Amino acid sequence: MFTRIGVIALNTFREAVRARLLYGLFGLSIATAGYCLIVGAYSLRSSMRVVSDLGALSVSVYAVVVAMVLGATSLYRELELKTVFPILARPVRRTEYLVGKYLGTLCTLLVVVASNAGVLLLSLGLMADGPLVPALAALFGSLALAGVAAWRLPRFRTYIPIPWALVLAIAGALLASGAPDDRRVILGGAALTLCEVSIVVAVATFFSSFTSPFLTAIFTFGVFAIGRSADALPHLTPKFFGMFIYVAGLVVSKVVPNLMLYVPPRSLLTGEATGNSFGPYLFFCVAHSIGWSVSLLALSSLLFRRRDFL
Repeated sequence: MFTRIGVIALNTFREAVRARLLYGLFGLSIATAGYCLIVGAYSLRSSMRVVSDLGALSVSVYAVVVAMVLGATSLYRELELKTVFPILARPVRRTEYLVGKYLGTLCTLLVVVASNAGVLLLSLGLMADGPLVPALAALFGSLALAGVAAWRLPRFRTYIPIPWALVLAIAGALLASGAPDDRRVILGGAALTLCEVSIVVAVATFFSSFTSPFLTAIFTFGVFAIGRSADALPHLTPKFFGMFIYVAGLVVSKVVPNLMLYVPPRSLLTGEATGNSFGPYLFFCVAHSIGWSVSLLALSSLLFRRRDFL
């Protein structure tokens, strides 16, 4: 079972990295990282804080966009091109196929988040008067090694971005030691972003199991918007909004996942919050993400098994 899921996940990742739209979004995210550096240059004493805050925000925004796009189109593309039929004709359960598609999309998002965070961390290292040569060597050396590996190992060419992104993120974290607080903001924000997009992809997988990509994107964005407002919905006062809106907001806040958990204050990420520690908070967010993802995938499997492809 796990072998079949792994093969489908790798195939999903291979299809995702070939999409031109993904390259466009990735290039736009790198350009946004450069924009963060320009904005930070205009700040006198808080340039690194501006870069880390804007950088963590950009990582979250682009990861959510990629999650919605891939989650809404990945399964439908297989159905439209009818490539799903020879797969399911083999001893592959529909649940295994759906879980494999989900894990492959998460692997793509891991590459996007890790590479963006790595570039931002390398920039922080340079802004903190870190050594220039190791930072440039980490960036261009990793690109050169990835190019050589792609040339020498053409069979595994599409999977090379996975270790490249992880190496870039680790090298950036090591070289950004001169800015410990800002490094915690980017690393903590990246970890929470992965937890958040795992729920977003699960939501998109749930809707794509029974509807079209257009409606899947709309419904997924709606759930995301409500999830980001889950903390404010229970506090709508009946005096101004009416009792119906108040009750509806209270019910909706309990039904949708609370995505505001993955956007904590900066003081929590840097360890300056009194009475709270980021370690237990991250553990709770991971458990929250896994719980929602597993539940949504279970519902998706039930719907997908009943779906008629004809």
